[in-house]
Amino acid sequence: MNTQPTCAASIDDRQSLRAPSLYAVVCLLGFGLAYSLAGTAIGRVAFPAQATGSILERDGRAVGSELVAQPFADARYFQPRPSAAKYDPMAASGSNQARSNPDLRKRLAEETAAIAQREGIAESEVPAELATQSGGGLDPHISPRSAQVQAARVAQARGLDADRVAALIASNTEAPQFGALGEPRVNVLKLNLALDAAR
Repeated sequence: MNTQPTCAASIDDRQSLRAPSLYAVVCLLGFGLAYSLAGTAIGRVAFPAQATGSILERDGRAVGSELVAQPFADARYFQPRPSAAKYDPMAASGSNQARSNPDLRKRLAEETAAIAQREGIAESEVPAELATQSGGGLDPHISPRSAQVQAARVAQARGLDADRVAALIASNTEAPQFGALGEPRVNVLKLNLALDAAR
């Protein structure tokens, strides 16, 4: 039996697979490895703090990230927005409850009442953002107004002059991004660290 055509077909098959196989290897190494390594290296050089999580330190010890909210139980500290993710970066999410959801309405009413009692203000004076959760549940910022309604409590708990606390809020208020995008905001962790440094 003549097997020549079968051998020739086998050789042709191997040759036809060579180009796509080489292409797959180049893509895997180029886009899967080299591109990732290059992006990471450029990020570490151009944005060293952000590339490592924007970690803030005090006395040489990491205390948190300026990009991720965290709770503060002590009355001496400013509080961030509530979090549906329990401030867990691995579970970042909102509640996904519609505004018409009765559970959401109940939670907001309870949260607003608790904040009003905590800060010694009327419920109508509680900024909505202090009772509502951000979309990701980890928003590290609050508005200057939300910081101001907490100032009296923090000043009293720390034995600081109210004007001193107000000055710290003002000095830690960030301008809108690029001077035009968004609203002025206060990073809660940075403000609390500034309070600790002021003691």
